[in-house]
Formats: sequence, C-alpha cells, structure tokens
Amino acid sequence: MTDISPKPAVSALIIKDGRVLLIKRGCEPNKNLWSLPGGSIEPGETLRQAAAREAFEETSLVVDVGDVVGVHEVISKDNETLLYHYVIITFRANVISGEIAPSDDAADAKWVSLDHVHEYPLTPGLADRLSSVNLFS
Repeated sequence: MTDISPKPAVSALIIKDGRVLLIKRGCEPNKNLWSLPGGSIEPGETLRQAAAREAFEETSLVVDVGDVVGVHEVISKDNETLLYHYVIITFRANVISGEIAPSDDAADAKWVSLDHVHEYPLTPGLADRLSSVNLFS
C-alpha cells in the first residue's frame, strides 16, 4: 500500500502552421524526453488557467486555452512500489503572443512538423495521443 494518490495535471496541445509545440523535459519524470508543455495545477487555479500558466512558464508564449482534446494517465512504478500517478487533461491552445524561450523545467522548446514528431524521443504514449486527435480542428 502507498500513500501516493493520483494527482491532476494539465498539458497544452499547441498547433501552428502544421507544427506542434514540444518541450524537452528538463526534470523528472521523463527528463530529456519531448512532450507537450504542462504540469501541476496550483490550489484555486482552474484547469484552463493552469494550462495557460504552464505553457507560459515553459515556453514564454501567451496562449488561449480551448477545449479538452484528451485525458490520460502517467503511472510509474519501481517493481511494485508506486512512484507517481498523474491524471493529465490535455487542452487545445492557440498562441496569442510571444516568442519561444524555454524556461522553468523545460530544457528546450521548438515547433516540430507533424511529419517529423516521430523522430524525437517522446514521453510514453505521446505519439499515439497525437495520432488519435484531430490536430487541425
């Protein structure tokens, strides 16, 4: 038995000119893997506010957060010991202003052509989630 409970988190799917915005994770979990900008929700913050804040903190972009495009879980165990369990709600978001400048826990950030996403070491399940969502709606 563990005292680790599932934690809600958010991410932002930002598409512009046929490219998706990916960040290279600078911290665990999944350090050095590419993912969508996102993270934990702060107390009193709505899900959309959290997604906009995380996108800004990791990329310096101001975004308008739209509809939910997916929900998934990230569960990590060491043998039978639960290390963490996140429930991540992904929102579509559009850039309002700014230029990419990775910061916070993002080691890098870049626009990646949807045709080349598979060339990056992605966080587990991201490629499948991207292929299951209508990226252009």
